[in-house]
Amino acid sequence: MDFINRIFRGDRVIWMIFMLLCLISIVEVYSATSTLAYRRNYWEPIMRHSSFLLAGAGLVLLFHSIKPKYLSILGLCLPLTWILLGVTKFFGTKVNGADRWLSIAGISFQPSEFAKLSLIILTAFLLSRRKDDPKDTTFKRIMWAAIPTCGIIFIDNFSTAAMLFGIIFLMMFIGQIPWNKLAKVVLYLTLSLSILIASLVFLSSDTIEKVFHRGVTWKERIKDYTYKDNVANEAEFIINDDNYQVSHAKIAIARGGVLGKLPGNSQQRDFLPQAYSDFIFAIIIEELGLMGGALVLSLYIMLFIRSGMIAKRCDKKFSKFLVIGCALLIVCQALANMAVAVNLIPVTGQPLPLISRGGTSTVVTCIYIGIILSVSRFENPKGIKEEEDFAREIETQDNADLDIENEPIA
Repeated sequence: MDFINRIFRGDRVIWMIFMLLCLISIVEVYSATSTLAYRRNYWEPIMRHSSFLLAGAGLVLLFHSIKPKYLSILGLCLPLTWILLGVTKFFGTKVNGADRWLSIAGISFQPSEFAKLSLIILTAFLLSRRKDDPKDTTFKRIMWAAIPTCGIIFIDNFSTAAMLFGIIFLMMFIGQIPWNKLAKVVLYLTLSLSILIASLVFLSSDTIEKVFHRGVTWKERIKDYTYKDNVANEAEFIINDDNYQVSHAKIAIARGGVLGKLPGNSQQRDFLPQAYSDFIFAIIIEELGLMGGALVLSLYIMLFIRSGMIAKRCDKKFSKFLVIGCALLIVCQALANMAVAVNLIPVTGQPLPLISRGGTSTVVTCIYIGIILSVSRFENPKGIKEEEDFAREIETQDNADLDIENEPIA
């Protein structure tokens, strides 16, 4: 028991949530990758995913052992991620029409995931240095960091760029950036999005393709989301290439009912192309039912609430904003994935954190968890006291064991 306590420091609730999400991930990814198992080695898909989870768990242990003040160094890596994103645009691997993957020394990864991490850390650092002075330049500095980052990501991944900028905006709101500056951001964003959506709706696909190749994909997703079939009854509904994924996700959710069909009994996993990634929440509901879906949702909500409690008890501003940023990123991404599965928003391509099959996203999400645990361990006043008490207890026990060993044998 002492050995376990020595390893798993920090907030116990966060640890439990992390382990439960990983457990659900292993079970559901194993079930959802049936089509990959048929085409490849039977165990290869789940072994690959498990190896990333194991590596991620190692990173959780590593980062939760680093004091938060040293983590600010990672924010300085943001310019490096810009270079990697630029290189990816020209030399990256194209997946589903987007250049998101970069291979270096045989290792493929998504630079955008590391860009998100660096931007969150840098924003937290800048907000922690903010002064109540009209001449304070914190807002400008954050914008100079956020706009290039989100702009480069935007070229091939609109949903990630929009979500990341939204999180940075929320961090600035929580960090008490003046209202007039935030209002300008909202105004500019509203105008920009209005022009973008109007262009996608009214311009032809051929025209959009000539200007911006990813615009056609966005246009089709908006069209699929807003289109309503004028049919008399559901029996006449036709599944085609445009509504294929969303339709089968709905079927999976409908089949699940309250208690589900149990793990391994999904049918729609064989029809959904991204059953193990973008639409894994639909497979979870099909196999575990609405109860299982509610459990997964509650785990993310608990993660957010618990992170908020940790942030509230932090004395240092950097640690407070760091926890808030990491928690917002995980939870917003999870909600986006779930909303797509139940057809509340258009398809975004966002994975379900810690559950969807992935490489870079899984590893970086584990880093976020490690950072939250680090803050709960070192910056939480109560956590510090618990650490000191535990250290004294271990030292006392070790000294007692040493005294027993040194006693002369009668």
